Amino acid sequence: MDQKQIRSTLLGVSLITLALVVLLAPPTSAIEWTSFEAGAHGYPEMRDIAGRRMADGDFTQWIANDRLHVRIVYDFDGGRQVVEEAVFRQHPELAQESWSFTDLQGKKPSRAFTIDFRTGAASAMKIEKGETKHWSEMLDTSGGQTFAGFGFSLAIKALRARLIKGETVTLKGIGFAPKPQAVSVELSYAGRDRIRMAGRTIAGDHFRVHPKIPAIAKLFVTVPDAHIWLTTTPAGFLRYEGAMAEPGDQIIRVDFLPGGESEAARPVATSGKK
Repeated sequence: MDQKQIRSTLLGVSLITLALVVLLAPPTSAIEWTSFEAGAHGYPEMRDIAGRRMADGDFTQWIANDRLHVRIVYDFDGGRQVVEEAVFRQHPELAQESWSFTDLQGKKPSRAFTIDFRTGAASAMKIEKGETKHWSEMLDTSGGQTFAGFGFSLAIKALRARLIKGETVTLKGIGFAPKPQAVSVELSYAGRDRIRMAGRTIAGDHFRVHPKIPAIAKLFVTVPDAHIWLTTTPAGFLRYEGAMAEPGDQIIRVDFLPGGESEAARPVATSGKK
């Protein structure tokens, strides 16, 4: 294998956020779920890391056929649109059944990632230099603990009590760069912060997702940590910071509340002491 092939292979070892497409999955017990989701509608806002608006969001979740369905659409100026869709089973334990991410330019996909957690079938499509390329893999998603995109926020919500007590949970992630690959990640609690958004200051619990990239892969690819904040009581999504999709993407911020100024999170005096 030549150097170009090695580099291409190692670039596949990555973490997607969001979306992050982070998947939870060591072969332990299923994730207990006691706070069931119902229908909801919101308007999150995507910003750059400095807080400047990038896109307006539309978040919808509903129950159909005994499953939780989630659809998030981000509309950018100039006709670009990003769509994330997912389906979850909520009992007897929380489990994600499907996930997709589509990046559209003028209603035509420039890249698309999908995974079926029930079978492990993952696929990717991306237009590079005018050429459409496709990838497909069969990944190990057994154990009822695999999650992606917004599902990661639900998984952290379910694990919140353990993480706040100081436990670090080692999980598994699926990344697209753009080929689907698996990588371990660590979840940890980073303390309580105050977050300024939409003219309000809100307390939030900060959780970090750290990808455990093999040492040799670190020579070729840098995968940034992802950060998710949940409201304190009751726990719910508040903010996401991390790469939009692939590890080399721009770092973005998604705020639950739109409008007004958006500022970096600031630790409270007792952050991390709970």
